[in-house]
Formats: sequence, structure tokens, C-alpha cells
Amino acid sequence: MLDNQHKNIATFIHLSTFSRFLIPLGNYIGPIVLWMVNKDKSEFINAHGKQAINFQISILLYTLIIGTISIPFFIFKVFNGLDFIDFNGFHDFHIDIGEPSPLLYITGGLGILAIIGFILELVFIVIASLKARDGELYEYPLTIKFLK
Repeated sequence: MLDNQHKNIATFIHLSTFSRFLIPLGNYIGPIVLWMVNKDKSEFINAHGKQAINFQISILLYTLIIGTISIPFFIFKVFNGLDFIDFNGFHDFHIDIGEPSPLLYITGGLGILAIIGFILELVFIVIASLKARDGELYEYPLTIKFLK
């Protein structure tokens, strides 16, 4: 049977990911520290700690993938008129905002996807915290299980 202390610890493991707004890398440090200190107290805490850490690592991986895909599109748009062989080509360098290219649309679409992903991340963290508070196990969607 779960006692309130175990439910509270599991809830705080999930909520500690919000510490990233105050501490750099707090979304990794907070859950890892709380999980490492308390994982032997119960299987419930251990399961929630692994879920929170796996979710944060998965979000980092997805963010890196989206960034890796979108940055080249942005670079190609900005340096479109620049000749890298002829260094006197800076007089031809310009950015035409009046005529957006398809690359800009792709980059903007990926940016909107990143914003939606951020909002969903916050929603999933709150849901996981509420489930932990109620004594239920929660599995984040689209999470890669790094810690099993």
C-alpha cells in the first residue's frame, strides 16, 4: 500500500522538471536527484522517477532532431545570395522579406511544431504529477525507455 509520502515524492519528481525555468538543466538535475535519493523507498517512486527522466531525455532528443532539421533551412535562406568562393560577394547579400521562400515556410512549420511540443510537454508533466498524487502509474506518450 502506498502512503502519502511516497505519492508526494513521486509528484515532486515530476514537478521538479519545472525547475528548468529557474536553474539551467534543472529539468534533468531535479528529477535525477530526487529519484536517486528515493528510488529504494518504493517501486512506485522508482517507476515515476524513471518515467520523468526518460521523458526529459526523450524531449531533448526530439528537440535536437527538430533543431538539426530546421537550422539548415534557415541557413540556406539567409546565405542564398552569398558566394562562398568569392569573398567580394557581400554586395549581393540581401534578405528579401517581401518574398518568403518555401524554406522559410518549412522552418516556420518546424518552429510551430516545436511550440506545440513545448505546450504538450507541460501538459503531460501536469497530468503525470496529478496521477502520481492519486497513486496511479503514468507513462508519458512518445517516451523512449532509456532507464528500464
